[in-house]
Amino acid sequence: MMLLEAAGLETFYGASQALFGVDLAVGEGEVVALMGRNGMGKTTTIRSICGLNPPRAGTLSFAGSSLRGLRPHRVARLGIGLVPEGRRCFPNLTVEENLTAAARAGAWTHTRIETLFPRLAERRRQYADTLSGGEQQMLAVGRALMTNPKLLILDEATEGLAPVIRQDIWSSIRKLKEEGLAILVVDKTMSELLPVADRCVVLEKGTTVWSGLPEELSDDIRNRYLGV
Repeated sequence: MMLLEAAGLETFYGASQALFGVDLAVGEGEVVALMGRNGMGKTTTIRSICGLNPPRAGTLSFAGSSLRGLRPHRVARLGIGLVPEGRRCFPNLTVEENLTAAARAGAWTHTRIETLFPRLAERRRQYADTLSGGEQQMLAVGRALMTNPKLLILDEATEGLAPVIRQDIWSSIRKLKEEGLAILVVDKTMSELLPVADRCVVLEKGTTVWSGLPEELSDDIRNRYLGV
Protein backbone atom coordinates (compact mmCIF):
# COMPACT_ATOMS: atom_id res chain seq x y z
CA MET A 1 0.00 0.00 0.00
CA MET A 2 1.30 3.44 -0.93
CA LEU A 3 1.72 5.81 2.01
CA LEU A 4 2.85 8.97 0.20
CA GLU A 5 1.79 9.74 -3.37
CA ALA A 6 2.75 12.80 -5.39
CA ALA A 7 1.96 13.42 -9.06
CA GLY A 8 2.68 16.41 -11.27
CA LEU A 9 3.89 18.66 -8.46
CA GLU A 10 4.60 22.23 -9.52
CA THR A 11 6.07 24.56 -6.92
CA PHE A 12 7.16 28.20 -7.08
CA TYR A 13 9.34 30.56 -5.07
CA GLY A 14 7.51 33.78 -5.73
CA ALA A 15 7.31 34.12 -9.52
CA SER A 16 10.10 31.59 -10.12
CA GLN A 17 9.04 28.01 -10.80
CA ALA A 18 11.19 25.35 -9.13
CA LEU A 19 9.23 22.13 -9.71
CA PHE A 20 7.75 21.38 -13.13
CA GLY A 21 6.21 17.96 -12.60
CA VAL A 22 7.52 15.75 -9.80
CA ASP A 23 6.08 12.26 -9.44
CA LEU A 24 7.03 9.97 -6.56
CA ALA A 25 5.53 7.48 -4.15
CA VAL A 26 6.62 5.80 -0.92
CA GLY A 27 4.97 2.60 0.21
CA GLU A 28 4.53 1.42 3.78
CA GLY A 29 7.86 0.15 5.12
CA GLU A 30 9.67 1.23 1.96
CA VAL A 31 12.89 3.23 1.64
CA VAL A 32 12.92 5.53 -1.39
CA ALA A 33 16.02 7.44 -2.47
CA LEU A 34 15.32 10.87 -3.97
CA MET A 35 18.30 11.62 -6.21
CA GLY A 36 19.66 14.30 -8.52
CA ARG A 37 22.42 16.85 -8.83
CA ASN A 38 22.48 19.96 -6.63
CA GLY A 39 19.75 22.44 -7.48
CA MET A 40 17.49 19.95 -9.26
CA GLY A 41 14.57 20.19 -6.85
CA LYS A 42 15.12 17.58 -4.15
CA THR A 43 14.82 19.92 -1.17
CA THR A 44 11.98 21.83 -2.81
CA THR A 45 10.13 18.54 -3.27
CA ILE A 46 10.56 17.80 0.43
CA ARG A 47 9.42 21.31 1.36
CA SER A 48 6.37 20.84 -0.86
CA ILE A 49 5.47 17.57 0.84
CA CYS A 50 5.83 19.11 4.29
CA GLY A 51 3.77 22.23 3.52
CA LEU A 52 6.72 24.61 3.77
CA ASN A 53 6.43 25.55 0.09
CA PRO A 54 2.98 24.33 -0.95
CA PRO A 55 2.70 23.17 -4.57
CA ARG A 56 0.47 25.20 -6.88
CA ALA A 57 -0.41 22.22 -9.07
CA GLY A 58 -0.45 18.46 -8.89
CA THR A 59 -1.82 15.95 -6.41
CA LEU A 60 -0.26 15.14 -3.06
CA SER A 61 -1.66 12.68 -0.53
CA PHE A 62 -0.52 10.84 2.57
CA ALA A 63 -2.23 7.81 4.07
CA GLY A 64 -5.27 8.55 1.92
CA SER A 65 -5.56 12.22 2.95
CA SER A 66 -4.76 15.16 0.69
CA LEU A 67 -1.84 17.32 1.85
CA ARG A 68 -2.69 20.19 -0.48
CA GLY A 69 -3.33 23.36 1.51
CA LEU A 70 -2.28 21.94 4.87
CA ARG A 71 0.00 23.96 7.13
CA PRO A 72 3.31 22.30 8.15
CA HIS A 73 2.15 21.45 11.66
CA ARG A 74 -0.93 19.71 10.25
CA VAL A 75 1.26 17.69 7.88
CA ALA A 76 3.47 16.68 10.79
CA ARG A 77 0.47 15.58 12.84
CA LEU A 78 -0.61 13.24 10.05
CA GLY A 79 2.64 11.33 10.60
CA ILE A 80 5.47 12.88 8.56
CA GLY A 81 8.72 13.46 10.45
CA LEU A 82 11.32 15.72 8.81
CA VAL A 83 15.07 15.79 9.39
CA PRO A 84 15.89 19.01 7.52
CA GLU A 85 19.10 19.84 5.74
CA GLY A 86 21.33 21.71 8.18
CA ARG A 87 19.96 19.94 11.31
CA ARG A 88 18.27 23.03 12.84
CA CYS A 89 18.22 21.82 16.43
CA PHE A 90 17.03 24.31 19.05
CA PRO A 91 20.43 25.68 20.16
CA ASN A 92 19.41 26.97 23.59
CA LEU A 93 17.67 23.75 24.63
CA THR A 94 19.39 20.67 25.99
CA VAL A 95 19.36 17.36 24.17
CA GLU A 96 16.60 16.14 26.46
CA GLU A 97 14.56 19.32 25.95
CA ASN A 98 14.93 19.13 22.15
CA LEU A 99 13.51 15.61 22.23
CA THR A 100 10.73 16.55 24.65
CA ALA A 101 9.69 19.51 22.50
CA ALA A 102 8.84 17.16 19.62
CA ALA A 103 7.39 14.28 21.63
CA ARG A 104 4.07 12.72 20.71
CA ALA A 105 2.55 9.61 22.20
CA GLY A 106 3.80 6.42 20.62
CA ALA A 107 6.56 3.85 20.54
CA TRP A 108 9.43 6.34 20.32
CA THR A 109 10.51 7.59 23.75
CA HIS A 110 13.62 9.20 25.24
CA THR A 111 14.88 5.77 26.26
CA ARG A 112 14.43 4.31 22.80
CA ILE A 113 16.16 7.28 21.15
CA GLU A 114 19.09 6.93 23.53
CA THR A 115 19.28 3.24 22.70
CA LEU A 116 19.46 4.08 19.00
CA PHE A 117 22.00 6.85 19.65
CA PRO A 118 23.89 6.11 22.90
CA ARG A 119 25.92 9.28 22.44
CA LEU A 120 22.78 11.33 23.07
CA ALA A 121 22.36 9.64 26.45
CA GLU A 122 25.86 10.84 27.34
CA ARG A 123 24.98 14.39 26.22
CA ARG A 124 21.48 14.49 27.70
CA ARG A 125 22.03 17.67 29.76
CA GLN A 126 24.13 19.51 27.18
CA TYR A 127 22.79 22.38 25.13
CA ALA A 128 22.42 21.57 21.45
CA ASP A 129 24.82 24.30 20.33
CA THR A 130 27.63 22.66 22.33
CA LEU A 131 27.32 19.36 20.43
CA SER A 132 29.50 18.31 17.53
CA GLY A 133 27.97 18.35 14.04
CA GLY A 134 27.51 14.60 14.14
CA GLU A 135 25.83 14.70 17.54
CA GLN A 136 23.50 17.45 16.33
CA GLN A 137 22.56 15.26 13.37
CA MET A 138 21.77 12.37 15.70
CA LEU A 139 19.65 14.77 17.73
CA ALA A 140 17.83 15.96 14.60
CA VAL A 141 16.99 12.37 13.66
CA GLY A 142 15.96 11.59 17.23
CA ARG A 143 13.75 14.67 17.40
CA ALA A 144 11.95 13.65 14.20
CA LEU A 145 11.45 10.12 15.54
CA MET A 146 9.96 11.53 18.77
CA THR A 147 7.00 12.70 16.68
CA ASN A 148 6.36 8.97 16.11
CA PRO A 149 6.07 9.33 12.34
CA LYS A 150 4.70 6.91 9.77
CA LEU A 151 7.15 8.40 7.25
CA LEU A 152 10.61 9.75 8.06
CA ILE A 153 12.13 12.22 5.57
CA LEU A 154 15.90 12.73 5.67
CA ASP A 155 17.39 15.61 3.68
CA GLU A 156 21.18 15.21 3.36
CA ALA A 157 21.45 13.51 6.75
CA THR A 158 25.17 12.68 6.41
CA GLU A 159 26.43 15.77 4.58
CA GLY A 160 29.63 17.20 6.05
CA LEU A 161 30.00 14.56 8.74
CA ALA A 162 33.11 12.58 9.64
CA PRO A 163 33.18 9.07 8.16
CA VAL A 164 32.67 7.34 11.52
CA ILE A 165 29.60 9.49 12.25
CA ARG A 166 28.22 8.88 8.78
CA GLN A 167 28.41 5.16 9.47
CA ASP A 168 26.47 5.67 12.72
CA ILE A 169 23.72 7.52 10.84
CA TRP A 170 23.54 4.87 8.10
CA SER A 171 23.44 2.14 10.74
CA SER A 172 20.45 3.85 12.36
CA ILE A 173 18.70 4.12 8.97
CA ARG A 174 19.19 0.40 8.37
CA LYS A 175 17.76 -0.37 11.81
CA LEU A 176 14.73 1.83 11.14
CA LYS A 177 14.19 0.06 7.82
CA GLU A 178 14.34 -3.32 9.55
CA GLU A 179 11.64 -2.10 11.94
CA GLY A 180 9.40 -1.26 8.97
CA LEU A 181 9.49 2.53 9.04
CA ALA A 182 8.87 4.18 5.66
CA ILE A 183 11.74 6.52 4.73
CA LEU A 184 12.31 9.09 1.98
CA VAL A 185 16.01 9.94 1.90
CA VAL A 186 18.20 12.40 0.02
CA ASP A 187 21.94 11.77 0.12
CA LYS A 188 24.92 12.09 -2.21
CA THR A 189 26.81 9.00 -1.05
CA MET A 190 25.42 6.41 -3.44
CA SER A 191 27.66 3.67 -2.03
CA GLU A 192 25.65 3.91 1.21
CA LEU A 193 22.33 5.06 -0.22
CA LEU A 194 21.69 2.43 -2.87
CA PRO A 195 22.11 -0.67 -0.64
CA VAL A 196 19.44 0.58 1.77
CA ALA A 197 17.00 1.85 -0.89
CA ASP A 198 14.10 -0.20 -2.23
CA ARG A 199 13.45 2.23 -5.08
CA CYS A 200 15.05 5.35 -6.56
CA VAL A 201 13.52 8.52 -8.01
CA VAL A 202 15.77 10.84 -10.05
CA LEU A 203 15.05 14.55 -10.56
CA GLU A 204 16.39 16.82 -13.29
CA LYS A 205 15.47 20.52 -13.37
CA GLY A 206 12.45 20.02 -11.14
CA THR A 207 11.02 17.06 -13.03
CA THR A 208 11.03 13.32 -12.36
CA VAL A 209 13.08 11.83 -15.19
CA TRP A 210 13.59 8.27 -13.94
CA SER A 211 12.36 5.89 -11.27
CA GLY A 212 13.09 2.25 -10.64
CA LEU A 213 14.99 -0.29 -8.59
CA PRO A 214 18.55 0.49 -7.44
CA GLU A 215 19.94 -2.37 -9.54
CA GLU A 216 18.29 -0.83 -12.61
CA LEU A 217 20.19 2.44 -12.19
CA SER A 218 22.39 2.16 -15.28
CA ASP A 219 25.69 3.89 -15.96
CA ASP A 220 23.92 5.95 -18.60
CA ILE A 221 21.38 7.26 -16.08
CA ARG A 222 24.11 7.94 -13.54
CA ASN A 223 26.26 9.84 -16.03
CA ARG A 224 23.34 11.78 -17.49
CA TYR A 225 21.59 12.84 -14.29
CA LEU A 226 23.84 12.15 -11.30
CA GLY A 227 27.42 12.78 -12.46
CA VAL A 228 29.25 15.92 -11.47
